[in-house]
Amino acid sequence: MAYSTKRRFMAGAVCPRCSKMDSIVVYNLDGKDFRECVSCDFKEEMRINVGTSELKTRVNHSEEDAQAVQVINIVSPSKD
Repeated sequence: MAYSTKRRFMAGAVCPRCSKMDSIVVYNLDGKDFRECVSCDFKEEMRINVGTSELKTRVNHSEEDAQAVQVINIVSPSKD
């Protein structure tokens, strides 16, 4: 359960059906999260994927990645 039972507007959200901005409300009903448009009849249960992994960045890399050695060859231009 990510949302409360009270209906709350999502700022900047665009309805996928009528394309109106700031018309989406989110709420929880019987342990399920829903989003709904107040301008049209769009209503959808929201399912959050928990199995996603974090993207690898310079901040969250492992120590093994930091220890890796990379060989760089410097080539000087030839003079003809």
